[in-house]
Amino acid sequence: MADNNDDTNKSSFLIGFLAGGVIGAVIALLYAPKPGKELRADIRTKAGEVAENAEEYVSAARHKAIDIINEGKRKSEGLITEAKKRAESLLGDAEKILTDAKVKGTASETGKGEKHRS
Repeated sequence: MADNNDDTNKSSFLIGFLAGGVIGAVIALLYAPKPGKELRADIRTKAGEVAENAEEYVSAARHKAIDIINEGKRKSEGLITEAKKRAESLLGDAEKILTDAKVKGTASETGKGEKHRS
């Protein structure tokens, strides 16, 4: 559960970091003393760089998400298997107790009948 919160926090931080970087780059370019053509060229260049970086981060995040999902599946399968084993064990114990109780009940009824005959 804590791992899930950590991953969410990391994802939120990454998104905030990227958004802050984009906003900062645009503001820096807008306040730079350059002619319009150069400024537009710089914005296109930076936008391309940001897009490439974003694709890399999205790809990494996607792989991380797949890893987390697979890990969750493995853990849940292990928990289900363990729960089934424990349930079978408990059922076996319950059947043994019931059988023992029936045997003792039958034995005590047989013993009562013999006592009354004496």
